[in-house]
Amino acid sequence: MLVLRSSPPSPYGRKVKIAASVAGLIDRITIVNADTTDPADSLRQQNPLGKIPALVLEDGSVLYDSRVIVEYLDQLDGGGQLIPKGNERFAVLRLQALADGLLDAALLQVYETRFRPEEKRDDQWLAYQADKVSRALAHLEAAPPAPVAAGDIPHIGQIAVACALGYLDLRFASAWRADHPVLVDWLAAFEAAIPSFAATRIAA
Repeated sequence: MLVLRSSPPSPYGRKVKIAASVAGLIDRITIVNADTTDPADSLRQQNPLGKIPALVLEDGSVLYDSRVIVEYLDQLDGGGQLIPKGNERFAVLRLQALADGLLDAALLQVYETRFRPEEKRDDQWLAYQADKVSRALAHLEAAPPAPVAAGDIPHIGQIAVACALGYLDLRFASAWRADHPVLVDWLAAFEAAIPSFAATRIAA
């Protein structure tokens, strides 16, 4: 069995779980929660960065981060479904990069308020990260991913966008929805088509 070190709120871990599910590989993976703040957690030996997700392979070697893990899952699945081949590959990987970048900026805002005392928080830094999220959302609203219908196998760009929007729902009280109706509809269709999206959701 493969072992996925992650935690339920992690949007990157969620991306890997959904990718494994749609590729038919989830039954080959044991999910073991990790505490990134605990120095005693074995995660720090598995990934020197102490970050999740990390995938422990059957030979004991470890893959990280989520993008590398998804490449591995795509290879296990025969290649070409999660990450298409040919010219489409780069458009899909670019979409994943945009969604992951949105997530990076959103997470930095969360960490700024979670780990810094209030008197040391940098409002300019928070605004800088929030602007990245706003620009990414505006781009996706104008040029959303292809819709996902029942029976489709979504590619990793679509999965990554869904997880990014889900994280904004979780940590930012769904504020993005008011100004992005196209993305709201896109995400609703994705959720209806891909059961693992709802299955990996956690309550705020």
